[in-house]
Amino acid sequence: MPDAPAPATPTLALDDVVVLFAGDSGDGMQLTGSQFTLATAHARNDLSTLPDFPAEIRAPAGTLYGVSGFQLHFGSGAVHTPGDEVDLLVAMNPAALKVNLARVRTGGAVLVNADSFSARDLSLAGYDANPLEDGTLDSYERHDVELTKLTHQALDGTGLSKQEIDRAKNMFALGLALWMYTRPIEPARAWIRSKFARVPEIRDANLRALDTGYHYGDISESFVARYEIAPADLPPGTYRAIKGNEALALGLVAAGVKSGLDVFYGTYPITPASDLLHALAKYKAYGVKTFQAEDEIAAVGSAIGASFGGALGVTATSGPGMALKGEFLGLATMVELPLVVIDVQRAGPSTGMPTKTEQSDLLMAIYGRNGDTPTPVIAPKTPGECFLAAFHAARIALQYMTPVIVLSDGYLGNGSEPWKLPDVDALPDISVAFATPDTAALNEDGAFLPYVRDEHTLARGWARPGTAGLEHRIGGLEKDARTGGVSYDPENHQRMTETRAEKVARIADAFGPVQVEGDPADDGDGDVLVVGWGSTYGAIKKAVESATARGLRVGHAHLRWLNPLPPGLDEAIGRYRRVLVPELNGGQLVHVLRDRFLVDAVGLSKVQGLPFSAREVEASIVELAAPPSHTVSS
Repeated sequence: MPDAPAPATPTLALDDVVVLFAGDSGDGMQLTGSQFTLATAHARNDLSTLPDFPAEIRAPAGTLYGVSGFQLHFGSGAVHTPGDEVDLLVAMNPAALKVNLARVRTGGAVLVNADSFSARDLSLAGYDANPLEDGTLDSYERHDVELTKLTHQALDGTGLSKQEIDRAKNMFALGLALWMYTRPIEPARAWIRSKFARVPEIRDANLRALDTGYHYGDISESFVARYEIAPADLPPGTYRAIKGNEALALGLVAAGVKSGLDVFYGTYPITPASDLLHALAKYKAYGVKTFQAEDEIAAVGSAIGASFGGALGVTATSGPGMALKGEFLGLATMVELPLVVIDVQRAGPSTGMPTKTEQSDLLMAIYGRNGDTPTPVIAPKTPGECFLAAFHAARIALQYMTPVIVLSDGYLGNGSEPWKLPDVDALPDISVAFATPDTAALNEDGAFLPYVRDEHTLARGWARPGTAGLEHRIGGLEKDARTGGVSYDPENHQRMTETRAEKVARIADAFGPVQVEGDPADDGDGDVLVVGWGSTYGAIKKAVESATARGLRVGHAHLRWLNPLPPGLDEAIGRYRRVLVPELNGGQLVHVLRDRFLVDAVGLSKVQGLPFSAREVEASIVELAAPPSHTVSS
């Protein structure tokens, strides 16, 4: 009698999973993670990602500082962070294992490429003994898979070189991971067919490696179960997985459409903002013009020039480039032209750690220019919200005739999440009215008065150059409050300085009151108010939920606008005994709050190039909420 077929691998249901792919920067881990993310989006799970890669284009293979990782948290419920602990680590070599093993929960799974643990590989990773043999992995569910050997067997006879076959082992690993978590494989197949359409031999090899990896789980006795995560109950709508930098680009395109203006994007390549140029270059059909300048100063200068010419000028950079743009930001403030400046922050100072995230440019954004140079500052809290941040930054820049700074960061820019496509018709219109001879403010001699202002917004008139009868002067010297001519009058300078500050302060009139999530403490008896900004949102939200489940009265105010601050923040602060401010810097917003509200806010700082875990924030909340101890003297 023929042998009975092997029983199918049982499938177990899980609520959520954290997967981390790690290997050399040449192992294709970012691609593997991105394709696993795409499959997870097709499976309709909520998700959050954390790409983590070295600054070097190709760091020495096998070294600790050359490890590239991609972490993905997905689930059937709401997912706010990339995950505090890893459920499955896929380690392509010993260095990837050593760098990331501490992130795996006890009892979690570790899948290693068993072919990469030679004596040389172990030495490069700093191992004195083989972790596959010395008990290092005894606390984990371990899967030793000969990824390199199996990929070569699958692609035997294809005519590809050894190096070309080696490159395909990430597709084998991807296929196996898709099988383990019952992810759809077709999105990855479609991507391979499209990516390598002109190189059929590479296309077919990657497809074969992917399929072989997917089916390996069924024939291997190493896996006692597969796992299934039910679709998340997301609000109805059309979704796509989106990265923060992609969302920023779409927000700028939407602002251009809603305002009827061309978008001019002048930039100089810098990590992690460079992807904005790649994204915006695709939207020429929507009036987007992109320009790669020779340096950061030329980039912002070109954007200001575009705004002078009647376009929406935009530039983007990261920390070191932001410092270089400072003088021209002062110029944009003085000439009062609309300008959007996007800072995708990274770890500093100086060159710092180009591919690691940080929130350390807040004080520079608010204060970092010579003279009194008030500038609106907005910060998105999730990759998807980068769309609204860019859109509203452009709206405010055009409505108030001012530069606006958007503070994103590397975690948001490179991270992704499911994003519900917005109803574009529901976005607010952006009304732009250029000055004309019939509408412009003129003196008794018929000369244009470019600095006569709107009585509500204090925005000055915007006249396109070349408009007959509206010739005027702009530049960095102080302006007369009406004519725009150069003025050294002391009282005029006082007036103009105060007017520029008042204009920015009035932007708060366009905001609703600050929103407090969690316990609003309306009775004024809250324990802790956590005030955050930017990419700390997910970790804070989860931490506040956990602290509330402990019985603590904890609220969460997350600030989108950092200058000016939203109305009602002082009143919200007053409803809690303590205020905690988690930041990925040495403590910057906490100083702003102390200065503005004279509140004894407590900072929680992290500057490791990594986002907060929810547990870190929760621990600080619990500590701060504890009642003060009283010492009784005899």
